[in-house]
Amino acid sequence: MARFRLEAGPTPLHHQVYLDLSSALDEGEWQPGDRLPPERELARRYGCSLIPVRRALDELAREGRLERTRGRGTFVLHPRLEVDLATSESFADLMHMHGMDPDTRLVDSSVEPAEDAVAAALALPPAAPIIYLERLRIADGNPLILEQVYLPGERFRGLLNHDLERNSLYNLLVEQFGARFVRAHETIEPILLRPHEARLLNNPPARLALLVEGTAFGPDGEPIEFTRSYIPGGRARLSFERKILRRQWSTGADGAGGDTHPPEGDT
Repeated sequence: MARFRLEAGPTPLHHQVYLDLSSALDEGEWQPGDRLPPERELARRYGCSLIPVRRALDELAREGRLERTRGRGTFVLHPRLEVDLATSESFADLMHMHGMDPDTRLVDSSVEPAEDAVAAALALPPAAPIIYLERLRIADGNPLILEQVYLPGERFRGLLNHDLERNSLYNLLVEQFGARFVRAHETIEPILLRPHEARLLNNPPARLALLVEGTAFGPDGEPIEFTRSYIPGGRARLSFERKILRRQWSTGADGAGGDTHPPEGDT
């Protein structure tokens, strides 16, 4: 039996289905992780053919609310979080801003020899001792980000004696070890999750994710921290703001263009 009768008129049928499905998601009829009924069942629900249903589901998938996988079905995704890469807010503060309950689970902590890429990022000799921390950042009980942190072992000797789940790592580094962070360089690239990261993030292996690699520097340019953060596709949307520096042009009395202002940041 149809949930309600679709009406012929100026509003296309697929958009009517889209609006009702969107409302059902907002009302919690299906929760994140739930699989929606098959397309044919939804078509019976709305008393229409498969075409409006498919178009409505495709639109919700483009919005990041659903994931459609051939052979598995259509699943409800967790709401995407807006993560501003330029902000200095902590993970807990960001989650509170989104009305979510943050938590951190320490997966691993150890002192180990630095692999080549980590040693290079921290300007350390090959195989120098580093402190490795693997932490799962959780929002409302759901894994959101897997964070792998690498720190110079000699500089932060004794860090593992602190509570790294209930204390802010940033505050510990600043208040207990005198670290000063003045800038960070970050890169973002799409990857496929390996089994280890996929398991911790409750995702299937080879799922598309974003890898954010970042190095934080102190006031004299020395690298202090290197991190790898794994964010599964559909969980968050990354944003940043950049300043656009351009020449200011004005027209002189003779009508010719003249560069009357010195170019900002242009050498």
